[in-house]
Amino acid sequence: MKTPVLTLSLLAALALAPYTACSAGSAWNTETPDQRDARMAWWREARFGMFIHWGLYAVPGGIWDGKPVGGIGEWIMNSANIPVADYEKLAARFDPVEFDAAAWVRTAKDAGMKYLVITSKHHDGFCLFDSQVTDYTVVKASPYGRDLLRQLSAECHRQGLKFCTYYSIMDWHHPAQTRGSDAQYNPTKIQPGRKQEYLDFMKAQLKELIDTCNPEVLWFDGEWVEWYTEEDGREVYRYLRDLKPDLIINNRVGKGRQGMEGMNKGDQDYVGDFGTPEQQIPATGLPGVDWESCMTMNDTWGFKSRDDHWKSAETLIRNLVDIASKGGNYLLNVGPTPEGRIPAPSIDRLAEVGRWMKVNGPAIYRTTASPFRELPWGRCTKKQFPRRTALYLHVFDWPADGRLVVPGLQNRPGRCFLLSDKEKAPLTTTRNEVGVTIQLPSEAPDPVCSVVVLNIPGQLKVRP
Repeated sequence: MKTPVLTLSLLAALALAPYTACSAGSAWNTETPDQRDARMAWWREARFGMFIHWGLYAVPGGIWDGKPVGGIGEWIMNSANIPVADYEKLAARFDPVEFDAAAWVRTAKDAGMKYLVITSKHHDGFCLFDSQVTDYTVVKASPYGRDLLRQLSAECHRQGLKFCTYYSIMDWHHPAQTRGSDAQYNPTKIQPGRKQEYLDFMKAQLKELIDTCNPEVLWFDGEWVEWYTEEDGREVYRYLRDLKPDLIINNRVGKGRQGMEGMNKGDQDYVGDFGTPEQQIPATGLPGVDWESCMTMNDTWGFKSRDDHWKSAETLIRNLVDIASKGGNYLLNVGPTPEGRIPAPSIDRLAEVGRWMKVNGPAIYRTTASPFRELPWGRCTKKQFPRRTALYLHVFDWPADGRLVVPGLQNRPGRCFLLSDKEKAPLTTTRNEVGVTIQLPSEAPDPVCSVVVLNIPGQLKVRP
């Protein structure tokens, strides 16, 4: 993933600025709004996916020459300023004999995740698939000798998850790119006269990915290098959509976090299908735009042996609810070990999230953003039906007096019940000038987040 190269204030401003998708009917994308909605439908309904950062960087696990290296695990080649020839030697030690595609996919599925995004090639240039345009792959350069992505793709299809791949534009290994300075690779520069060579290499690898493992999403990164332009991104986007018309592509195929000024003035014509805020949840979401918050469980994306700063399952569940309530997707990362195991702390937390999702999944999947600006006790997600609206009230702070007030709701409420109640026993509701009050049981069904379903007949009316 990306390390900060901007000031914190500017980075925050850019990251929280609205992202946009390519506008339907533009000169380079002739898709109609209905066609776009059909293409994006599964992704919008999924709400929850697994990110996997895995590669040679898992072997050192944050330690080089016997010393801990600062920064995130997958950036160790850059952070420790490791020469290409020395870093290449890690391939001979990458032998994930404990990798079990079925177990990985089952872990994601049991957590309630609907899709999986894995690094096909990170910034270090090493490929987890059998590329024909380089020997720097798990098949040709490692003792493991098998295509990891094909196995995961096949298993996702067997278990009913969508398979997706990450791909880095910046490449510290490819000879067409050169290190940014004597001290580090990032951001790379392009060798004179060799930009087209790299773009052709990239297109060839992307076609290989589509042909061999058929990803539903291509998730780009490393777009901040100066030599890569927005027009390059449009060309790559067009190329990929020609190869696979229903493919979904993130905004980092272009300049990603840049170009916000034109968009804010109403220019919707720049590349990408969804925005990608990283390690944060936009305070008010990104209204009118498809977006996905990608976040780690600890402090790193790739495996780092000494990083034990794990978020609690409560935090992960509430992040998922918060993101869904703002109309976004949650892409939650795991960083497998060099042997091919997802770390136990990740497994444990995903199991806890899964237990919550088995009860409360209907309040996440296929929902849209809350109609309320703010709720003092938690969050709200929504589903629209022909004759009613279902409001899912996610209660973080259970009211001591049992009275849950939904402020500003002007409708006469319909049926109301706890989602966890198998009998769906009705809860008493009253309406006044403040809003709707629901009488709850004395104890919360779930200490992390309990969900109340409130059905609203007719058209929803909420006072601002």
